Amino acid sequence: MTFYEIEFPLAALSVETVEAALLEIGADSITFVDRGDEPVLEPGPSEVRLWSDTLVRALFHESSVAGRWEAASNLGRLAAALGPHITRTARVKAVEDRDWERVWLTDWKSMRFGRRLWVCPTAADLPDDPAAVVVRLDPGLAFGTGTHPTTALCLQILDSLPVSGRRVIDYGCGSGILGLAALKLGAARVTAVDLDPQALLATRDNAIRNGVSASIDVQGVEHGALGQAYCVMANILAGPLIELAPKLTAACEPGGYLLLSGLLKTQAYAVKAAYTGAFAMVQVVERDDWCCIYARRVA
Repeated sequence: MTFYEIEFPLAALSVETVEAALLEIGADSITFVDRGDEPVLEPGPSEVRLWSDTLVRALFHESSVAGRWEAASNLGRLAAALGPHITRTARVKAVEDRDWERVWLTDWKSMRFGRRLWVCPTAADLPDDPAAVVVRLDPGLAFGTGTHPTTALCLQILDSLPVSGRRVIDYGCGSGILGLAALKLGAARVTAVDLDPQALLATRDNAIRNGVSASIDVQGVEHGALGQAYCVMANILAGPLIELAPKLTAACEPGGYLLLSGLLKTQAYAVKAAYTGAFAMVQVVERDDWCCIYARRVA
């Protein structure tokens, strides 16, 4: 199977118009990427915020008989829908067909967090460490493999907490990595919560792969009360963490621990302020431009 890609600047075109035109001519996938180095941080709910200099990439399956004529034809149809400037700025290139999942996994290695916690690809050998606590996880559609600093910081701190025999809440669970790690470290039960149905599916699937599905409750944010837990973790964004302060505070039992991540260092002060009344702030742990707030509920 062969593919080709049509690439052009978004410029003043609207995202909706471009997507509609590309889908009309049969695009298999549409991606918007940054042409420069401009961060887009913390968009609001349902908000699509792009860069000031955005590139559009559309992937097409190439018919074996049509060949190059098909790409030229689609480029012409695209110009008719979006404007003649498309033919001047667009670039068409062939895309090699590869086993993309295997290509991704080539660079996905086992990683250690803290003293004993490891996150390893499913096919990787066990670490040469008799004390290793291993979570098996492959990259998927939900956030969380340990490679991002915010997840890494949570895992590092979690490895040091006495969660054995305790209940843990993972709010904004993504792939389920934090909750799974807690169970592997001896937690009695984990409640994993997310607003993304894909995240809930990924967490359930990863729990089965790790043999801990009987000890994890996976639920959407609409489920209601969380109950109380000894450790509450939320690796999401600064805005939601501030809004969720009453809910997450109520969920953390007296003397229990709170881990808040997904934060830029510049956002730590505002998030800390939302929780200070009920928690003794233990530490703000930093890595690169990111941080994790690690606190204990006042008894």
